[in-house]
Amino acid sequence: MRDVLVFLFCAAAWAQDTHVILLGTGTPNPDPQRMGPAVAVVSAGKVYLVDCGPGVVRRAAEAGIGMEQLTRVFVTHLHSDHTVGYPDLILTPPNSGRTEPLEAFGPPGLRAMTAHVLAAWKEDLDIRLHGGQPVTPRGFQVEAHDVKPGEVYRDSAVRIVAFAVNHGAWKHAYGYRLEAPDKTIVISGDTTYSTNLIASAKGCDILIHEVYSAKGLKNRTADWQRYHAAFHTSGPDLGKIAAAVHPRKLVLYHVLPMGESPEEVVGEIRRNFDGEIVYGKDLDVIY
Repeated sequence: MRDVLVFLFCAAAWAQDTHVILLGTGTPNPDPQRMGPAVAVVSAGKVYLVDCGPGVVRRAAEAGIGMEQLTRVFVTHLHSDHTVGYPDLILTPPNSGRTEPLEAFGPPGLRAMTAHVLAAWKEDLDIRLHGGQPVTPRGFQVEAHDVKPGEVYRDSAVRIVAFAVNHGAWKHAYGYRLEAPDKTIVISGDTTYSTNLIASAKGCDILIHEVYSAKGLKNRTADWQRYHAAFHTSGPDLGKIAAAVHPRKLVLYHVLPMGESPEEVVGEIRRNFDGEIVYGKDLDVIY
């Protein structure tokens, strides 16, 4: 009986085929090749977004994700480059197939942000809902949740846990651990070197983490050096994090090369980590 149960669990895990699509790997600096931070985790046919930077909906369409699948988003923190796509995520998919409310989870302040977005686009919503356009009103609804660290979501496909990270002056900044039967994926959000992230990421298959070039930082002015050191993670420090976590794959996003090549950034990480590293690009699919 035990062998049968093990076989069934393994078969279910194989069928789940959890994977990542990088919808945005950029930063606040505009780059036409890199949209704002956004990651789609796809598991058992369901899509779980982490962050919604500029371009998130168009990148999702480009990746073949249906608008009806964009029903869940988990926000790491409320910096603009991670949330400018939030109004787009609320307002666009209901015009092209979403019939269920958008569920949004994030740090304190997300509910207030949601209320302000809905107020800002009140005239648009009034016309779409009451001006004769064929729509399903539920698709325009948003259920926003201000959450604390810990388990924030669970369904038949995944369990999602938020954990606190260190992001400069931000009082609330999170990373997320997404656990599926076949794979565990951890997304750092924006953070400096974080022992809490290391503890929360242990045992993951894929670690998606931000990074900046330590060499490139030396060419910045002193004020920017202080800022990045307080808000973000250097290549060598990310190598130490990855060495402690031992992910099967380390995926770089929100990369700040500061004029350095991808080879330089990866080389900085390799000083302390010899595992597989993926220098992420928009629309990369990672298993």
